[in-house]
Amino acid sequence: MFTLSELAPLNQHHSRSKLLKPWWEVFMDHLVVLMLVTSILACTEQLSRDRVVCVPSDDGSERSAPPPERHNILDSDFLPAGPGRQTELVFQQYVFIGQVCYHEALPFCSRFLPQLALLQTLLLVASGSFWLHFPRTSSCVEQFLAILAKCCESPWTSQALSLAARQEALHHCPRRSRPVPPPGSPGMTRTRQSSTDSLLPATAPTGPAPPAPEAAPPAEFETSRPRVSLDRSDGEQARALFERVRKFRSHCEPSTVIYKVYLTQTVFKIVAAALILSYTVPLLLSFTFTHNCVTREGALVGYLSFSCIHVLSSLLHKLMVAYALLLGLYGLLNLYTLLWILRRSASFSQLPGDVPAPRRDLAFLLHMLDQYDPLLVQHLSVFLSPAHEGQLMDESFESRWSEDKLQAMLRVDTEGRSQLELVALARLPAALFSLSKLEVLKVEHVTEVRFTAQVSNMTSLRELHLQHCAASVDSAALTVLQERLEVLHLTFTQASEMPDWVLSLHSLQELHLRGRLGGEGRSWALGSVRQLRHLRVLALEGKLQRIPAELCDVSDSLVKLELHSDGAKVLSLTALKRLVNLSELLLQDCQLERLPSSLMSLTKLRTLKLQRNDLSNLEGLVVLSHLQRLSSLRLAFNNIQVIPSCVAALQGLELLDLSNNRLKNLPSSLFKLRRLRRLFLSNNVLRRLPADVRALTLLSELDLSGNLLESLPCQMFQSCLELCTLNVAHNSLKSLPGEIASSSQLSKLDLRFNSLQELPAELGCCPGLHGGGLLVEYRLFVSLPLHVRSILSAPCASFDSETVQEEADKFPLFSPTQWRFSSAPESQL
Repeated sequence: MFTLSELAPLNQHHSRSKLLKPWWEVFMDHLVVLMLVTSILACTEQLSRDRVVCVPSDDGSERSAPPPERHNILDSDFLPAGPGRQTELVFQQYVFIGQVCYHEALPFCSRFLPQLALLQTLLLVASGSFWLHFPRTSSCVEQFLAILAKCCESPWTSQALSLAARQEALHHCPRRSRPVPPPGSPGMTRTRQSSTDSLLPATAPTGPAPPAPEAAPPAEFETSRPRVSLDRSDGEQARALFERVRKFRSHCEPSTVIYKVYLTQTVFKIVAAALILSYTVPLLLSFTFTHNCVTREGALVGYLSFSCIHVLSSLLHKLMVAYALLLGLYGLLNLYTLLWILRRSASFSQLPGDVPAPRRDLAFLLHMLDQYDPLLVQHLSVFLSPAHEGQLMDESFESRWSEDKLQAMLRVDTEGRSQLELVALARLPAALFSLSKLEVLKVEHVTEVRFTAQVSNMTSLRELHLQHCAASVDSAALTVLQERLEVLHLTFTQASEMPDWVLSLHSLQELHLRGRLGGEGRSWALGSVRQLRHLRVLALEGKLQRIPAELCDVSDSLVKLELHSDGAKVLSLTALKRLVNLSELLLQDCQLERLPSSLMSLTKLRTLKLQRNDLSNLEGLVVLSHLQRLSSLRLAFNNIQVIPSCVAALQGLELLDLSNNRLKNLPSSLFKLRRLRRLFLSNNVLRRLPADVRALTLLSELDLSGNLLESLPCQMFQSCLELCTLNVAHNSLKSLPGEIASSSQLSKLDLRFNSLQELPAELGCCPGLHGGGLLVEYRLFVSLPLHVRSILSAPCASFDSETVQEEADKFPLFSPTQWRFSSAPESQL
């Protein structure tokens, strides 16, 4: 027994498979049903009423034996003899002869043609939908029908089709003004019934006509109506359906199994119909009503030959003729099907122009579906269209990146400006252009960056970061950016990725470029910067072989130039001579071996940074003596071994950074720089600090970490009364002079990782160290007298004896936010 739940999927599959049956398949199914009914009716009539009626055909001369003598009340003695020849046979003998003659006298067609027709019809029924149930095609067909059902049920389908219909109507039907009839004029008046308009005949006015209301201009198409957005679940289902359709297409298009099976099925039905007709028509011609029967049972009935009639011959003949006509029509439909298949192209091109034409089995399924109902093809084409998928992605993208979410992502940088960072998006969300208070925008790895005229709503935008983004700007947006944008950071791989509109931002004040700036055989590949007439800061990070001569176009406004060559050797720096207004210059990773002579022309230079080069000596340091305004010189991360005596000529220096070099000694000429306030000598090989350091009376910050110092001159603490920060970590100090008590301004002192055994009690006389200014191991801190420890740790919590770690780098009284060395390696990183 089958339950209803088991039969339901079969019925559902049968109802869905009808969608792939064109009109000729449906017609053939009905023809097969009619043939089946005809053959069943013929078989039923034959089994229930078919017989022959026979009478002797001889006159008695050929009797094989005299008839038996009978005594019956119906003898001629009692009944008068009627007209005709008397046969002297009883009823049982007639029945016997009828059965014998039915099997011996009737031809094959009269006895078995209905049964044969029934078997033939069952064969045609089985072959009618074989392609839908063949193992290699049924799974693909079922998946196609399931996808089609999901496409028809998806809310995105109706929305996409309605949007496409409105766009097509707007494209093909120009907007026309409709004349409004005057009030009271005969004709038709428009009345609104529920949500539709109906035309009603106007009745003649019986009185003064009321004033007609002012007619609103007709809106033929609602183009300004907002689009109905999908909820999250519907959007996810639509995206999953797009992916399912894409996978089905990639699986189905390379195959031609369905096409070949359907073609084979059609050819088989044509051959079967032709074969059946080839022997059915001759058999129909042999149908007769009368038959002559010669039996070998003469001893039983007394006659050898009989004349018989087939009772159902006329009815069976008519039924079989009808069957043959239906079969012929069935064969003609199959011929039409074969011609349709042969004329059908290998692709389906009736879809919208943005949909790539499906091929092979997918095209065949779409052809079959189109013959059933073209509207179903439109529903499926929505999920085959890249344009509709893009619309869905855009809608889901905009709903996901709403204005509220972008407002929540806003952060405040160290300068108090509101900034927003967008990373790895498909494009810029439309809600971004409504952030009127956004000042800094950072965009990184965004596939499509397009600034439209809506950028005018971002009234506070002044700084823009574009990292590996292909940005395009409309003409209206370019005008806005030219007026408002002040700082631009660009990161790219090839110079060709740099947008052309960048060099037309005439209000730009800072430009930071990072990428491959040089082309093949040349050093500059970005073009002229002449339009950047307000440019003050230019930072170039890329492999350049020379200072671009094009920078001379902005020499009047440029005050800061940064060049990071990423390890590529800069061969020519002659263009620096024309940048006379520079006040800050950075040449990093340029593989410089000596100080460039072109620096002599930069008379307004205040800051010079030459970190991470190959400078081994400073013989050309005299070049810098012409720079009267030079106050900051950074030469860290080089190979400098000796400081020449000409360093004393740089009397205007206030900051000198020689950290991370190979210095062994410090010349006395170094301490003739009376204005020096910050001196960084960390990570060298210094073994002693000369007492001449006392000459630097304005010194406020000194970094000697990472050397081999064993002691500090006591004169330094007596003379350098402005010293605020002292870093001597990672040395070999064995003691600390007591004169440190004279450093009343000392607020940060780092003594970690030395060979100290104890600390002087005079540290308590440094008021600047109170409250966490001392950074030292805990074991040394506890060596101080109790009253000194209480003074140094007064604002902070007391130490917990259970958490004491002898050699740990731990100083609970020190606040990291208050401790910073500009030249320390960690600060550089």
